[in-house]
Amino acid sequence: MEAVILILGVLFFAFIALGVYAGVKAVGAAKRGVDRTILQARRTVEDTTLKAKSYGQPGMAGELAQLRLTLRTSMRATQEALHTGVAEDAALSEALDLFRRLSVHGHELDADLKKLEREPDRSTVAALLPELKERTERITHSANSLRWAARDRARRFIDDDLDALNTQIDVEAGALRHWTTEPEQPAQQRSGPQESGRAQTPGTAYGQARTPGPDRERGSRPGAGDRPGRGAAGGNAQAIAAPESRLRPEYPWQKTARPETTN
Repeated sequence: MEAVILILGVLFFAFIALGVYAGVKAVGAAKRGVDRTILQARRTVEDTTLKAKSYGQPGMAGELAQLRLTLRTSMRATQEALHTGVAEDAALSEALDLFRRLSVHGHELDADLKKLEREPDRSTVAALLPELKERTERITHSANSLRWAARDRARRFIDDDLDALNTQIDVEAGALRHWTTEPEQPAQQRSGPQESGRAQTPGTAYGQARTPGPDRERGSRPGAGDRPGRGAAGGNAQAIAAPESRLRPEYPWQKTARPETTN
């Protein structure tokens, strides 16, 4: 009884621990989802604000906003392309590591540009702006190179797979049309041995030359089967054979039946 109570207690605490673990995991997943949603909303708001500044504010403020928008757009597109491609192509893992190193410089540049937006000294901003443009071009060029290389690699794989598939389809289509490539054989070659052997069968010889049988010989001369008083003038000179004699086949190798002699 004590063992049963102990087992039930262990199972109860195990279920409680499992429920707590599942609850913590659910809360963590929900928190990550909320953070992801907040981050996405913040990025959307920032991008919208930068677009508005780049088009609405002239001068250095608009140029800084345009640099930040170009940098963020290029880095985000490259990140999505590499993260999507590395799941299918493991060779992109090294490119993803290089992008992480490049992202560090991108975040530093974005922070510098954001600080200059709040800088009241316009002369300082004007002096630093050419160097910031060069850094932006170098980072965006590197990010674009990684993204375009990943896309070209994926497109190359698709083209190779399509070429191989087209080759297999052409081979299969040729196999399905194999009857069009076989030479037509003359009818005499296809049925030569059988027809030549069939021409020498006894039935053919029988059809070409029939030897008169016993019934024909008996019908050609008067015998016991003739009725008296009837001859050539009577119109019934040949006796009518029995049904068995007419239905029985005759062969040339059979001997003529000899008439029985009466003593």
